[in-house]
Amino acid sequence: MTTNTMTFADLGLPQSILDAVTEMGFVTPSPIQQACIPHLLEGRDVLGMAQTGSGKTAAFSLPVLAQIDVEKRHPQMLVMAPTRELAIQVADACEQFTKNMKGVRVVTIYGGQRYDIQIRALKQGSQVVVGTPGRILDHIRRGTLDLSALKTIVLDEADEMLRMGFIEDVETVMAELPENHQTALFSATMPEPIRRITRRFMNDPQEVKIQATQRSAPDITQSYWLVNGFRKNDALLRFLEVEEFDASIIFTRTKTGTTDVTELLERNGYRAAALNGDMTQQAREQTLERLKSGRLDIVVATDVAARGIDIERISLVVNYDIPLDAESYVHRIGRTGRAGRSGRALLFVEPRERRLLKNIEHLMKKPIDEVPVPNHEILMAKRREKFKAKISLQLEHHDLELYRELLEDLFTADQDHEELAAAMMMLLQEKQKLILPPDPEIKAARGERGRGRDRENPRSAERRGGREHRENNGVAMDLYRIELGREDGVEVRHIVGAIANEGDISSRYIGHIKLHDKYSTIELPQGMPNHLVQHFAQKARVLSKPMQMSLLGPASSASNNSPYEEKGRGRGRGDRNEKRGGPDRDDRGFKERKGGFKEKRFGDKRGRRD
Repeated sequence: MTTNTMTFADLGLPQSILDAVTEMGFVTPSPIQQACIPHLLEGRDVLGMAQTGSGKTAAFSLPVLAQIDVEKRHPQMLVMAPTRELAIQVADACEQFTKNMKGVRVVTIYGGQRYDIQIRALKQGSQVVVGTPGRILDHIRRGTLDLSALKTIVLDEADEMLRMGFIEDVETVMAELPENHQTALFSATMPEPIRRITRRFMNDPQEVKIQATQRSAPDITQSYWLVNGFRKNDALLRFLEVEEFDASIIFTRTKTGTTDVTELLERNGYRAAALNGDMTQQAREQTLERLKSGRLDIVVATDVAARGIDIERISLVVNYDIPLDAESYVHRIGRTGRAGRSGRALLFVEPRERRLLKNIEHLMKKPIDEVPVPNHEILMAKRREKFKAKISLQLEHHDLELYRELLEDLFTADQDHEELAAAMMMLLQEKQKLILPPDPEIKAARGERGRGRDRENPRSAERRGGREHRENNGVAMDLYRIELGREDGVEVRHIVGAIANEGDISSRYIGHIKLHDKYSTIELPQGMPNHLVQHFAQKARVLSKPMQMSLLGPASSASNNSPYEEKGRGRGRGDRNEKRGGPDRDDRGFKERKGGFKEKRFGDKRGRRD
C-alpha cells in the first residue's frame, strides 16, 4: 500500500473517530499523520518535526483521543500550547474529533480567563485538558489539576514555548507527571533546549521528520521588498492594491503597530481590524470569526496574537516588520498555504535588517526573491482593469434605460458623448486616480550593488563606534542606571521581569544587564518615550523597592567589561518573568522605527518617520 492511496481507515483508528473525520471532509492523511498515528496508537513516545500547517494537530489528537477511557472522569490527555489562541484551536479540534464519543469532556485553561470558570470545568471531570504552560502550572500548584493518572502529554510547538520563555514551566510540569506516561513533542525547529527535554523526559522517542520537499510543503510564494524610496505605509497600500488575495494577515512587531496600520487601512477603504494582546478573548474570537465569515478582509496582528489561526481564506501574509528571529518568520507565513492550499508571503526589510533576512534564508534553506514596489504603470493598469470590470457589470443593470433618458435631459444633443463619458470617469475615480504621474526616480541605497555586497565593512563600523549606539539584535541601545544592586537581593531575572511587565516591553529588546553591589546598569532600545522613562524613574519597582532608573548615555562596547555582566534578554530565565501577564503577551508598549521607541511625533534624530 502506498502513501498516495492510504486513508484514515487504514491507520487503525476507531470507527467513532473515523466517522467524525469523514464528516469534517478529511479522507487522505498528511505525511506527518501517516507517520505519527501508528506510533502513538501503539503507546510509543513521538518526536515530530514539521512546519506549521502540516496537520500535526490531527496527528497527535486522533490516536490519543482514541485511547480515552470515557468511564474515568480525570485528566488522561494534556496538551500544552504556547498561546491561548493555539490552545483554543487544539481544544476545538479535539471536540470535533470526539463528537461521536459520548462522555468525553474537553477543558481549555489559559491566562486571562477567570480561575473560577476553569476550576468549575476541571471539577466536573474532564479527560482532555488543553492549556498554556503558566496557567497549567498554576492549577497544579493550587491543587485544582491532578495529573497523577495522566496517560499522555503533548507539547505542541515546543520551539515557540522556548522562544516565549516558558520552557522552565514546561520542565516543571513534566517533572510532576506519573512515571508511566506517553509523551509526544512537536516542533518546527529543534534547538538544544528542546533536545534536552527529549533526552530527559522521553523514552526512546520515534523521530518523525517531514521534509519541506514532500507534498506537505506549503505552496507559498515568498518575496521581500528592501525599504527604499517609499515609506512602508505607502508601499503597503501599493502592494495590497495589486495583490490578488481573499484575506490577509499583516504582522507588526508591536501592539501599537497593529493599531496604526489598521487605522491606515481603514482610511483607505479596507475592511481591517487589529489583533493584539490587549484585546479580551471574546473580542479576539469575534475578530477571527468576522475574518472567517468574510465580513473582514485583513487582520493586523502581533506574532503572539496570531498563533494558532487556521482560516482557509488567508492567502496573503505581509511581514510589515521583519521578525527578530527566523523561527517566527516560519510560523508567520504558516498562516497561509495550509493543508495543500497556495499562499503568498511578502516581507519588508529595512537596509539595516539584511542580516535578519539572511538568517531567514538560512533557516528556509533557499533564497527569497527581491521585488520592487509596484510602480505607477502597474497601479494604473490594475485600477483600469477594476474600473472596466465595474462598468461592464453595471451595463447589465435593468434600470440603465432610465439613466439614459436622464442623460438626455441633463445635456444638450450636440454635446459629444465621449467627452461626457470622460468627464464622468474623472468624477467616478475618486481617490484612486486612473491616470497617475510617473514615480520619482529612486536612487539605490548606499552600498547596495547586489545581494553579495550589502554588508558593511566591520572596520568601518569600529571607526564609528564612538558616534553610534551599540546594537542588540539590530536595535540601537542606550545605557541606563538602576539604583538597586546585589546588596538589595536583586537578580537579573527580577530586573527583566520588572522592565517587561512595568513597561510592557518584550524581553528580547532588553540588552546586557550588569549587577553591582549598590546599583545595576541595563541596556534598552534608544529613544524610549519620555513617559516611559519617567515611569521607570519615579514609579517602577523591583522587589518592592523603587527602581529610580536614569539615562547614562549611548551603550558602548565598554559596557561588556564588567565581571558581573549577565545576559538578560531573549530567552531562558529572563523571559519567564513575562508570563504572569498571560501566555499571550506580545511586544507591547513601544513602536519601533529603525530599532527604537517612537510615539506619534517621536522620530529618530533625522526626524524620519514611517
